[in-house]
Amino acid sequence: MPFEPDKSQPPEKEPSDEPSGANRNSSGADVSEESVRKRIRQNTPSPHRGNTPQASPPRFVSVEELMDAAKGVTNMALAHEIVVNGGFQIKPMELPQGSLERTVRDIVHKAFWDCLETQFSEDPPVYDHAIILLGEIKEALFSFLLPGHTRLRNQINEVLDLELIKQEAENRVLDIPKLANFTIGMMGTLCAPARDEEVRKLRDIKEPVPLFRAIFAVLDLMKLDMANFAISSIRPHLMQQSVEYERKKFQDFFDKQPNSLESVTSWLQESAADLTAKDSAAASSGSLCPISVLNHAYIRLLTWDHESKAFPETVVMDQIRFQEMKLEVTQITLLGTLLLIIQNSTSPSVTSNTAFMDRMKSIIRLLLEGVGSP
Repeated sequence: MPFEPDKSQPPEKEPSDEPSGANRNSSGADVSEESVRKRIRQNTPSPHRGNTPQASPPRFVSVEELMDAAKGVTNMALAHEIVVNGGFQIKPMELPQGSLERTVRDIVHKAFWDCLETQFSEDPPVYDHAIILLGEIKEALFSFLLPGHTRLRNQINEVLDLELIKQEAENRVLDIPKLANFTIGMMGTLCAPARDEEVRKLRDIKEPVPLFRAIFAVLDLMKLDMANFAISSIRPHLMQQSVEYERKKFQDFFDKQPNSLESVTSWLQESAADLTAKDSAAASSGSLCPISVLNHAYIRLLTWDHESKAFPETVVMDQIRFQEMKLEVTQITLLGTLLLIIQNSTSPSVTSNTAFMDRMKSIIRLLLEGVGSP
């Protein structure tokens, strides 16, 4: 049942109703939504890590308390990632080819669109599923509007009036091409510049089912653009409040799970013991500077055994970053050692040649790439 979606004119853009920069930012980040969720799941502090004795007697908590605590830590981890990672953005989740999730999703989607195709092919056509999709499109368009976009909101309400659409379908006068053309025009008004090409391609699709599928695909991308703009907008505010926010969230978690700091306690105790063993004056006086203990503890994280030792709970959200720093420290140490050997084993005329040493440094860096990685 082909139709021409570009027979009608798209809604005119109004200066007063132009979307703000919220919709004009495109995605393109290095961090995907799935990787962030995975990192949060992996890095959520566990109340029972390691085999160290518990600091206080265990107390029973309800499932609701555990869920609230886990949710608080997850939100804290997400806020922390937004603050420390300036390039953090959400990207579409790509399910692995051949995975069970992707197979089930493809089967369900195919069944739905096949059903829609069957309804359009009936004589007279049935629009039950199409009306549901139009309602979802209407809600999606509303989600892109700002409070000041009153006129655009009224246009959407007027054209995508579901009650009127149902009456037109019952009387067999429903104009799907007109609704599709309006939707595409409104998407062009609200989308980011990076989506203009995708929206333009929608006008080349003539069949109703492929057009509906393509519209929803572009709407999903527009939602990501809006979410990423929201993230970039709240980042400055989060940076101002991040310390107090994380302290409060961590305190809430600790209040519900008082035995959840076993690893960080052991980490600080070991650091204090190391300093005491190295500093005879501190050992004799029996006092250590807390700042020195903390600094030494963080230095120890650069040589941490991530495979066999639980990471301290207070820095677990940055464990991946510490692993990357550990790798970089290892490579820099090897690079410096090799350059020192070259300098001591060759004549001064060779080591004084800056171009030669720079070339050696580049070659060694290339050879050391990946050294120390798990």
